Amino acid sequence: MTDLEVLAEFRDAGALLEGHFILSSGLRSARYLQCARVLTDPARAARLAAALADKVRAAGIMADAVIAPAMGGLIVGYELARQLGLASMFVERPQGVFELRRGFALEPGARVLLCEDVVTTGLSSREAVAAVEAAGGRVVAAACLVDRSNGTADVGVPLIPLIRLDVPSYAPDALPPELAAIPAIKPGSRAA
Repeated sequence: MTDLEVLAEFRDAGALLEGHFILSSGLRSARYLQCARVLTDPARAARLAAALADKVRAAGIMADAVIAPAMGGLIVGYELARQLGLASMFVERPQGVFELRRGFALEPGARVLLCEDVVTTGLSSREAVAAVEAAGGRVVAAACLVDRSNGTADVGVPLIPLIRLDVPSYAPDALPPELAAIPAIKPGSRAA
């Protein structure tokens, strides 16, 4: 799947938004990729995850399970695991810190592929990696639908994105005037 085809999937789903958005990192942006909307169509989710699985295979990544952070990574993590024939689990933040729950368990040293929907700064991914390690696993790589850092985010392991985009983000006190003039909204699942 080409970058243009990936962006077409987002546009067709009404998932490429423009305005003033507060990202999970607390940074601000004029564009937002609402992966929840692009994943509402199971056929579209399967196409995107199949293309991501192809990239994971091409990178030679060998894993025993796919783990995604809740909420944003759940659907794409599950679908990526299905495409790769692996177990699917997730980490969540019941007390503000990611952890494996719900009876999920890893064999000591299990190779884990972390799966995110969107990576901006890499903070959530690094937190999820720490949770997997605390549970005895070893994250061998991370995959995501969109790397909106255009390759600059540090997730602590190799990152395999379906698409890399250069979407500028700004500190709340350093907004360009055109963005500052628009009311900010928080569309994601994590408090800023």
